[in-house]
Amino acid sequence: MKDKNTMIEVNVNGIFLTQSQASGIILKEKNGDRTLPIVIGEYEAQSIALGLEKIKPPRPITHDLTLNLLESCGVKIDSVLITELKNNTYYAVIRLSKSLEFWDVDARPSDAIAMAVRSMIPIFVEEEVMKVGSYKSSEQGKDADIKSIFSAADELDKLKEELKKAVDSEDYEKAASLRDRIRDMESGSSKI
Repeated sequence: MKDKNTMIEVNVNGIFLTQSQASGIILKEKNGDRTLPIVIGEYEAQSIALGLEKIKPPRPITHDLTLNLLESCGVKIDSVLITELKNNTYYAVIRLSKSLEFWDVDARPSDAIAMAVRSMIPIFVEEEVMKVGSYKSSEQGKDADIKSIFSAADELDKLKEELKKAVDSEDYEKAASLRDRIRDMESGSSKI
């Protein structure tokens, strides 16, 4: 179980779209000036937006249903923890509690954040993840940095699409070349 004392509390500072229309969320350090952008799915972005705006759909969506199930079992969400960044993928846990007992459940950051914004649950990021993935809002060229992060992510997505097409059309020489480029990009940049 991760110790929240070694983590940085953050607020959801906004939702954005990349040039390729991928959705993302911006987490801002609560007592500092670092900002952490994370690319997420469109459905999760919509769910987070609904939670931020306090809009309740007529019927519960998945994140509302999950919270309702936990509440009916007497379980509370204590916090959301963004714990790791591995191979350009962020990892999180939802810390649950019941009767002074705590346990962590593996989750995608986007799903965990979607539940957190609905219930005013604190969100924390591991210091090492902030060091690797964040930028300081006072830094020159921060917008260019974010654009370059997401331009690289967009390029990686395009290469993966090309790889799938090459495999589907049985152009294995091209597929191998694309696979190598993707592998190089994924191992060379931990900010995507």
